[in-house]
Amino acid sequence: MNIFQMDIKWLRKNGNLGMNKAVKTMFVGLVCMLLANVTVSAQELDCKVTVNHSQVQGTNTSVFETLQTALNEFMNNRTWTDMQFGKVERISCTMLITVKTYDANTNTFGAQCLFQLNRPVFNSSYNTTVFSMRDDNFNFTYKEFDPLEFNENNVDNDLTALMAYYAYLFIGMDLDTMSPLGGTEVLNRVETIVNSCQTMSQKGWKAFEDDRNRHAIINDYLDTSMEPFRQMMYKYHREGLDEMPNNVDRGRVEVTSALELLDEAHSSKPQSMLPQIFTDYKRDEIVNIYKGHGTDKEKEQVFDLVMNLNASQSREWDKIKK
Repeated sequence: MNIFQMDIKWLRKNGNLGMNKAVKTMFVGLVCMLLANVTVSAQELDCKVTVNHSQVQGTNTSVFETLQTALNEFMNNRTWTDMQFGKVERISCTMLITVKTYDANTNTFGAQCLFQLNRPVFNSSYNTTVFSMRDDNFNFTYKEFDPLEFNENNVDNDLTALMAYYAYLFIGMDLDTMSPLGGTEVLNRVETIVNSCQTMSQKGWKAFEDDRNRHAIINDYLDTSMEPFRQMMYKYHREGLDEMPNNVDRGRVEVTSALELLDEAHSSKPQSMLPQIFTDYKRDEIVNIYKGHGTDKEKEQVFDLVMNLNASQSREWDKIKK
């Protein structure tokens, strides 16, 4: 299923195609024309992977350049699901891998990865960040020119496990913004990878090791008590941001409703870091949505919500009331 097909499904569910046969025919015809001009491919991701090795001194740099090329090919040339994406529909994401240590004798890398998942807002030139975080335990083994292979049924390579984890996470979260809980099947594969990696010695995979590690992120995201968070992802992006180019006030009302869902998720599972992480990378966007817009009552409501979620950003949240 491609993005246009998902959008039709959403419109049908919400009644936007209506009962007028002529309008329905015209809409389907328009979508068919759009699809005719889109080159369909199996690859889902448009992922830019950068390997920064400036902190590693006195080493042949070719291994880092080879690694960067291999990771870009692994993420972008592989078919991760059975969905079909047009070239312009591929999911935009970035991974900045900063190598802290490298041992040429053991081929081991100690690194951190700053990753970001982006999504275009419909009918606009604006791109929004869907999810962004830093993985401080991005550690792996890689020998130059070794092929990168991944078998979901036999996860035995730390590097490809890391990359597959994020590939499926990016796809699943993106689908959640397109339809309610739309990424469930893909996100379950993220959970499978985490479970398969419990015996690995590298940090980041194990339960209760860290409240922001790879296990914690997918465990919280799929926790039934955190379902309001996933519902928020859809409402904020599809019903909120996507509506703003057509009607900014109506879109802002939906964003407010989404933030209420975020607060509900926080109340359901206070120990989860997801609501705070979300408000960290969405901070400027949220402020700009309300700064100088909306009623005083609406601004006060949103201010109270985000302060409850992330008081560390209080100086920025103050701008909402201006």
